[in-house]
Amino acid sequence: MDVATLERKKCLTRRDLLKLAGVAAVGLPLYAGEISRHEISVQRLKVTLPRLPEAFRGLTIAQLSDFHYAEYTEAYFIRQVIERVNRLKPDVVVFTGDYITNGFWPKPEVLRFTGECAHILARVDCPVRYAVLGNHECAVKLYCESMTDALEAHNIPVLENRSVPLERDGARLWIAGAGDAVVRRMRLDEAVPTASADEPVILLIHEPDVLPEVARHNVDLMLSGHTHGGQVRLPFLPPMFLPGLGRRYVEGLYRLGRTQLYVNRGIGTVNLPFRFNCPPEITLITLA
Repeated sequence: MDVATLERKKCLTRRDLLKLAGVAAVGLPLYAGEISRHEISVQRLKVTLPRLPEAFRGLTIAQLSDFHYAEYTEAYFIRQVIERVNRLKPDVVVFTGDYITNGFWPKPEVLRFTGECAHILARVDCPVRYAVLGNHECAVKLYCESMTDALEAHNIPVLENRSVPLERDGARLWIAGAGDAVVRRMRLDEAVPTASADEPVILLIHEPDVLPEVARHNVDLMLSGHTHGGQVRLPFLPPMFLPGLGRRYVEGLYRLGRTQLYVNRGIGTVNLPFRFNCPPEITLITLA
């Protein structure tokens, strides 16, 4: 093979690489914005709670979080998520905050979004469902009040620093909810019940990085969102988008002392309408 042929092959190789780079530059945002952002992942896990009464073994809890309707997250997509949840037939459904985005939309539009989002979530075919708010609702008092009113009008109680018991065969399991930690509404002394030694407590709170504080209370399992799992996760690089109070516990299951924490990646997006290597998540937890 002569030198001229080798040079032509080198030129073709460089040209091919440039073409591939061009395809990646166009294709990656398209994939992240239109495909990966709408790929629903159902994460199933079994969580063992040592204090769990026999009556509650096998109880299933579906967790949803961080819808961020409707800055980027479309109504049809949330409806698809709810349909998927209904097919799972959970015993309990919990929502862990950020239903809307405190962003560039004018306040009247955001207030309208609170009602529309709650109306869609009301399609959940489960009579036992609870919610807490996130930092995006709580950043503006009007949004907080409107979101609370909208959820409760659709029979989704908002647990703002309070708890409710679930009862089966004379045994009790507590579902507690804390106020948002970013805007300093968290009151764990009010949220966590003074349960007896054999009554486990599941705490809903939007931000996961308060786990060390929660672990000092009587909590068996803490369910959070807020992080979106980093939202965009490129190989060999740290997660691209992590908010305050969501940088230590990013996604998945953790333990501190006897308190376990699960961090849900959420449904929607903020900053950019992209997800990559970090799909929207429905969590289905089976208690054992």
